[in-house]
Amino acid sequence: MNIEENLQQVVIKAVSELYGKAAVDSMVQVQKTKKEFEGDLTIVVFPLLKLSAKKPEDTASEIGEYIIKNWEHAKKFNVVKGFLNITLKSSVITELLLKINSQENFGITPITEKSKKILLEFSSPNTNKPLHLGHLRNNFLGDSISRILKAGGNNVIKVNLVNDRGIHICKSMLAWQKWGNGETPETSGLKGDHLIGKYYVLFDQHYKEEIKNLIAQGLTEEQAKQQAPSIIEAHQMLQKWESGDKETVALWKKMNNWVYDGFDVTYKLMGISFDKIYHESETYLEGKSYVLDALNKGICKKAEDGSVFVDLTEDGLDQKILLRSDGTTVYMTQDLGTAAMRYREFGFDQHIYVVGNEQDYHFKALKLVLKKMGFSWSDAIKHFSYGMVELPNGKMKSREGTVVDADDLIAEMTETARKTSEELGKLNEMSKEQQDVTVSTIAMAALKYFILKVDPRKTILFNPAESIDFNGNTGPFVLYTYARIRSIFRKLEEKQIRRVTLSPDYEQFSTSEAELVKRINDFPGIIAEACNLCSPAQIANYVYDLCKLYNQFYHDCQIVGEENDQAREFRIILSDNTSKVIAKCLNMLGINVLEKM
Repeated sequence: MNIEENLQQVVIKAVSELYGKAAVDSMVQVQKTKKEFEGDLTIVVFPLLKLSAKKPEDTASEIGEYIIKNWEHAKKFNVVKGFLNITLKSSVITELLLKINSQENFGITPITEKSKKILLEFSSPNTNKPLHLGHLRNNFLGDSISRILKAGGNNVIKVNLVNDRGIHICKSMLAWQKWGNGETPETSGLKGDHLIGKYYVLFDQHYKEEIKNLIAQGLTEEQAKQQAPSIIEAHQMLQKWESGDKETVALWKKMNNWVYDGFDVTYKLMGISFDKIYHESETYLEGKSYVLDALNKGICKKAEDGSVFVDLTEDGLDQKILLRSDGTTVYMTQDLGTAAMRYREFGFDQHIYVVGNEQDYHFKALKLVLKKMGFSWSDAIKHFSYGMVELPNGKMKSREGTVVDADDLIAEMTETARKTSEELGKLNEMSKEQQDVTVSTIAMAALKYFILKVDPRKTILFNPAESIDFNGNTGPFVLYTYARIRSIFRKLEEKQIRRVTLSPDYEQFSTSEAELVKRINDFPGIIAEACNLCSPAQIANYVYDLCKLYNQFYHDCQIVGEENDQAREFRIILSDNTSKVIAKCLNMLGINVLEKM
């Protein structure tokens, strides 16, 4: 039980003894005292007035008097209208620090047999293009959320669904077949995913030209889009693939394998892994069987053109197509099959899809369709919707080739990190291998932190130069603070400074030391909040605040050079636990630490 929860129980007891009535936990709000007021913790009295039947000031004063007499941690109190501010005894700070120091996994909740089982899907790339900047936000969010939920005591299973079939895949295949001249990753010198992405763009260029010509011949734009030779051929190829045509399937396998090899390289650079990878090609038939079964039961209907749909108009949506008129499937079809497969395999308590807000409608529909089909676990489906990543010149479009490839961005960030580190002298006296590891770690810290520190619901305008700064709210700044702390322990070892036992009654600490202890003590609550919101931004902004407080303390206080044994020991323990919490926060953001910078 932390200090706030302890005080909450004291207030509940006070209400019972003072007014003869029972207060429940939700009625007793304990907050940190605002900076403009005296005190450490504040109790909001207003919800208790119906139990005391007295004025706010009188109720606060009576409860305050009770706390001073009956709670050993309280030093004094003051009342501001309906707010009771409690000032803690100085010894509480040392007690808190020693308690934190005694817990090896401070803040982390262990996973048990009773832990909630959460299936988390993220990444979900298409095999017609390389991963780009938008995918980076998805992967970083998914990986970080999985780490945060795990730190909160949940059993998390990370899954990826590769969209390896469909009309978009056939577009790349058709373009390569027509204009590729047998080009391979080996002959082109391109990663497989980049090579296939090149043909996806090429298809779109030819398709647009055909549309333009058909419009000139008198067709409407919609007619031209449907009657363009390229799109007709792509649909024919999709039908061949779904019917198992050997030549089409062989081409599909060959090109997809090129892409998978490329994806593996990028995932390794990002430090991303999965517990299981699903492929749409393995799940869509099961989804199709559910749709046909629902059609027989009257849950789905067949349109005049032969397509199959489910009517969601009574639920505030529209008629959702589940099978096209030619019998081929859509995204929704495979999502139905995949969700059912996963429930059979894992029996999840919750299934979270980390997907951008452009798919809000899709997941509302998915949940409704699963419910209409009779799946009892449909309420476990949750869409974690997040904002897009934009560049200064607007949105990215893969088919038009206006994307920032993940590989290119990581390479650019790594080069920028190297240049900046060299200019600041941070690579001096390092071997080539150490330099490479340091530069790579700094680059990924800059990239991940910049993306994760923003509220996931907001759109990001990405600025590479800003993210690499060693000052301000950045990954490199947090990394540097951690490395600075660890350097203290090397100095202690070099000088063979003797460690002592810190007295629990020690009270000779400064304001900056006390504030740092209290902020470290917030860590478990921050994890709980981040779990509740599925928000890495809570962790990123907490660790930045912690680093700022530490740097203020470092400026104010001697550590290695402190002559008073107790003062030095307090600061050593404080520094050690700050570094541990920073490392845990960075781990939850998917960022490795550096012992030296």
